[in-house]
Amino acid sequence: MDTDTTAIDHYDAGLSPEDQALASQIRQDIAFVLPDAEARLYHRHPVWFLTGNPIVGYHRLKPCLRILFWSGQSFTSPGLTPDGTFKAAQLRLPFPATLDRDRFRTWLAEARTVQWDYVNIVKRKGRLDRRETT
Repeated sequence: MDTDTTAIDHYDAGLSPEDQALASQIRQDIAFVLPDAEARLYHRHPVWFLTGNPIVGYHRLKPCLRILFWSGQSFTSPGLTPDGTFKAAQLRLPFPATLDRDRFRTWLAEARTVQWDYVNIVKRKGRLDRRETT
């Protein structure tokens, strides 16, 4: 596992104290549920990958802290909002916010088994295929 925690720590240090606390919870839950995920900055935001495929990430928008699940539209657990034209879904946590950690961990567990192949999207000219997961 190749994890760039220093870059993510630096990103989190630029957040407000309240958002830093949320980011800390997010990171703890990801480490617990997806301990084999690789973490790094991707397009300047913290993102976790399984075998090179983006799974979950977060970043600050003006009105909220946004958590994005790349394959979240295909999850069976409710509560995420579709985002974009592919299979991503999001959770927006407005200030002040609390994270439902049980629900978040459920989505993280689903993210391991429900994946669309973003790694090969360019090679397939924008077509997403379902990934075989174990």
